[in-house]
Amino acid sequence: MIERYLLRYFLAVVDQGNFSRAAAHCLVSQPTLSVGIAKLEQAVGAPLFLRSNQRVELTEAGARLLTHARRIEREFNLAELAGEQAEQAPVLRIGVLLSISGDAVARAIASCAPAERGRIEFIPGSERELLGRLDAERIDVALTLIRPGVDRFVPQTIIEEGYGIAMSDNHRLAGREMAAAEELAAETMIVRRHCEALSATSRYFVDRGVRPHFAFRSTNDERVMQMVASGLGITVMPDSYRWPGMARVALKDFSERRRVGFLYGPRAAALQGTPVLKALETALKA
Repeated sequence: MIERYLLRYFLAVVDQGNFSRAAAHCLVSQPTLSVGIAKLEQAVGAPLFLRSNQRVELTEAGARLLTHARRIEREFNLAELAGEQAEQAPVLRIGVLLSISGDAVARAIASCAPAERGRIEFIPGSERELLGRLDAERIDVALTLIRPGVDRFVPQTIIEEGYGIAMSDNHRLAGREMAAAEELAAETMIVRRHCEALSATSRYFVDRGVRPHFAFRSTNDERVMQMVASGLGITVMPDSYRWPGMARVALKDFSERRRVGFLYGPRAAALQGTPVLKALETALKA
């Protein structure tokens, strides 16, 4: 018999991309998770993953198991929900992409009535993590990137935006409408590690022979903006990001853009137009 925790280990490896992140997600040690996966492979009778130094990939047996594991986990979640008290107000679980401005999210929630705020749960995550949680019905809706080809969820685009340079408002280039890559060659760069345009940004500078000094790498956008506003470096950010003391300048010939909006899970029809989602839409458009 396959126990539920083994399927959760399996899904965590699929969603997180490697064993170490999956172990952290499941709050167990990596050896414990590896033993669990080995036990599951023994029960299935075939290897489930092709392992490499960088990440893991599903074998044919793993791909077949994935469909069943998703369905089993959804059924478990539905059974647990059925046991909750009927009079308890449902919680709206909203996944938020790490590279979406926290300021916009905070403003949206602050505009909602206290009763609405009390029925909201925010779950931050990467794009991959949010899609996995939608698949497993651990969240109801994701505020994330809207990409072509993801057709298993109901999409709602809110904004489309580009990227530009963020710098201190007393920087020598602040106040300019646009700056070229060559003008930034001597600058100190702060890297937003979770940025979906990171690879495109790197290619942009390399193609122009510009290799700035990288002083700091972070997944915390507020910390990055604090450092930028203090004059400790510059960074590439989506156009919607704003921070006191931080100026925005367009990056010449950098054409990368992104679409941001909602991806709805199975409860899509019941969720669209709820006050908190309308508030998030308004905040992002502001």
